[in-house]
Amino acid sequence: MDSSQSKIRIKNLIKIYGERPRGALKIFREGGSRDSILKTTGNLLAITDVSFTVNQGELFVVMGLSGSGKSTLVRCLNRLLTPTSGHIYIDGEDIAHLNEKRMREIRLTKMSMVFQHFGLFPHKTVAENVEYGLKMQGMDKAKRRHKTLETLEVVGLASWADYLPSSLSGGMQQRVGLARALATDAEILLMDEPFSALDPLIRRGIQDELLRLQKKLHKTIVFISHDIHEALKMGDRIAVMKDGYIVQIGTPEELITQPADDYIRAFIQDVNRAQVLKTGSIARQTIPLILGQDFAQTALEQMIHHDLEQMYVLDWHGKPVGVVKKQLLKAALQTGSEDITQIMQTDFPKVKASTSLENIFYLYQQGLPVAVVDAEGKFKGVVEQSDVLANIGRLSH
Repeated sequence: MDSSQSKIRIKNLIKIYGERPRGALKIFREGGSRDSILKTTGNLLAITDVSFTVNQGELFVVMGLSGSGKSTLVRCLNRLLTPTSGHIYIDGEDIAHLNEKRMREIRLTKMSMVFQHFGLFPHKTVAENVEYGLKMQGMDKAKRRHKTLETLEVVGLASWADYLPSSLSGGMQQRVGLARALATDAEILLMDEPFSALDPLIRRGIQDELLRLQKKLHKTIVFISHDIHEALKMGDRIAVMKDGYIVQIGTPEELITQPADDYIRAFIQDVNRAQVLKTGSIARQTIPLILGQDFAQTALEQMIHHDLEQMYVLDWHGKPVGVVKKQLLKAALQTGSEDITQIMQTDFPKVKASTSLENIFYLYQQGLPVAVVDAEGKFKGVVEQSDVLANIGRLSH
């Protein structure tokens, strides 16, 4: 991975809980297992030689069951815990063993934390809670208030600025926590199971809210979760932890289609693959017809040769503008017409490569393969209904 893009780089991170971590570290480096270290020293190896990179603007999920080390990891990232060994580079600066004064500066300017249980001051208003970090930065009162109201507007809570947190629902309180983290303009957000205390319906809503904000703000986010469905929904990439080490790092699609071992397979067995897999990953390349370059007779010969019932028509920029059916092409040629624009169908199903398979079923009502385009609208291929069914039904072995 390109380190010039990296915002956070973790290298050989180890965290050991106990009275004599150095002795336990020596045993680990000599090949001792987590269990044997616990047995012989009473020390717990919580983070086991972990290395990974988080890129600028990435939403990186660290997922694992209770006791996997994920919360310890995030607390090492903001140095609420000091690592036993290893390196944590933030913008190239190793913060693993920095003094507390410099660490406070980094927490005030570069990173914010969103906690599971909101962590709001009950006696302060919503606005006072949000401006807390700005006050710590030394911003004057008028600027603080302006920035706070601006941020509350972003999370849809401007009208609640002068209420106490107790007046708000759980989901609203968590949005206050999110606003407090955003107000400081920190480039890095650390989120420790931020939505797990919420009811499922509210939780889905605030997940969507965070994804919407992320599209706009492009923060670098490390998001801790124990829920595979949440991880797959939220993460650009996901690191799955077990017993203090990372089992696999990958995109949601990579975890689904290329699970590293049985542990990952067990996690994903109940996942709705149609929600995770994207059309771009299963699109099949097909021969298109280029307007102004390909003639009707050539197109028909291609269709017969490749056994195609229809062909997508692209403009000079490689963007789909229509679809032409073999039967109509034959009929047109019999009447001597060579003008493809007269016989092509301009109403056709089209989706972006980033669209999940779950969201394209309705498009097959037209009886045509779906055209898949990239972010610029250029043709990437087609997805037939049979492709969708084959991919969502496939089990990972």
